[in-house]
Amino acid sequence: MLIIKNANVYDPDPVGIRDILIVDEKIISIEEKIKLSGVDHKVWDAQGKTITSGLIDQHIHTIGAGGKHGFSSMTPEIMLSQLIACGSTTVVGLLGTDGTTRSVKTLYGKTKALDKEGITSYMFTGYYGLETTCLMNSIQEDMIFFDKVLGCKVAICDIRSSYPTALELVRILKQVRVGGMIGGKKGILHIHLGNLADKMDLLFELVNKYEFPIAHISPTHVGRTKDLFYQAIEFGKMGGMIDITTGASKYTEPYKAVLTAFDKGLSVDQITFSSDGNAGLEKLDGNKNLIGFRRAPIDRNLGEVQDLVNTGGVPFEKAIKIITCNPARNLGLKHKGYLRPGYDADLCLFDDQLKLTDVFARGKIMMENNEILVNGSFE
Repeated sequence: MLIIKNANVYDPDPVGIRDILIVDEKIISIEEKIKLSGVDHKVWDAQGKTITSGLIDQHIHTIGAGGKHGFSSMTPEIMLSQLIACGSTTVVGLLGTDGTTRSVKTLYGKTKALDKEGITSYMFTGYYGLETTCLMNSIQEDMIFFDKVLGCKVAICDIRSSYPTALELVRILKQVRVGGMIGGKKGILHIHLGNLADKMDLLFELVNKYEFPIAHISPTHVGRTKDLFYQAIEFGKMGGMIDITTGASKYTEPYKAVLTAFDKGLSVDQITFSSDGNAGLEKLDGNKNLIGFRRAPIDRNLGEVQDLVNTGGVPFEKAIKIITCNPARNLGLKHKGYLRPGYDADLCLFDDQLKLTDVFARGKIMMENNEILVNGSFE
């Protein structure tokens, strides 16, 4: 048992200074004052810091990505401490362009490893192509038999995609949704968007012509170009959740894209951030010559929320939804994203400048006063 005292709780709405009782991995109670007698427990003083639920990154390359310039341009795996340092207590790993040298089986192994090391990790089956790579014989079987598989990834409007038709996507969506129903999950088709001229036209066809429930369609990289983003805003107004990439693939700073969406009348409840972290990016000199490679940052989800508040003037309780309860709702995670009794004890604490100072994952303190306390097995 652990009591966190004197925490300025955001649920994400502001609740005030409260005590939080944690038993094992769950939040049991949030009250003005909690006292226990006759029971062994620890007490941790939050000293009035702002506390939210742990952050969720729903698109991150946990086993690496890249490879655009050959094997030496492939990025390595992400380590636990990198995730803890930016408050990502729940992640969803996935493959990118490469479904050959990168395997969903390896991804599943990494997903289980991160869980064992202390955070919560999920995955998408599939990759860019229609010739879907699976753990078993089909997307539907993966959804049913593997708790860690939340959905499937595929790419559209990209020269690296398989140029799928709407009918082909509907058939994948059927597997995702039916597999989710049987497996007790929401089930989403996570769709990589490129920069070809047809943009999100296929997704509107899925909703308008085939009448597929929009909640199961999850487009990402919507901020890649200005025209694509304006189309994504309309998708969001129809009830869809749009995902803005913070680590790469953006026409403007992600927090500015959010402000644009607000100006166009889109609710914050239809927007998420994800990092695309650990994707392989090029290093170019002043003459646009390739001089090396770098990894897409994994910490910009929080950075863009901080910019949204500090520069954009958006209330913290509104901005923090984009990386907590909104991705939890998009993924169908009913035990994540809120700071409430019955939810997982994933917690992030911030000082008065909104800088991350402390992180708890599933009830265990992982970072305290900016010091990482728990490292991965090979760190």
